Amino acid sequence: MAAPEGFTYDVRGDEVHIKHHGARAAILRGARASEFLEDAATQDPQQLMARLTGNYRRGNERAARQHPRNQTSSGSESHRA
Repeated sequence: MAAPEGFTYDVRGDEVHIKHHGARAAILRGARASEFLEDAATQDPQQLMARLTGNYRRGNERAARQHPRNQTSSGSESHRA
């Protein structure tokens, strides 16, 4: 899986504004903003921002949908309980 990219963040007062390819993805306030800044100093900020915004899954579902194991011969999807 490719590493997340395209995320940036700005600190504005006590808020952290996260953008993905220039579009606003999230605003963190209070304890979440402080925790993010602490974690970003020691971990990969791109990965952290992807997790916080939910963008870390994008593309993976698309590839999984096309995998042969997920193809059905009748054209309709079957769901297992």
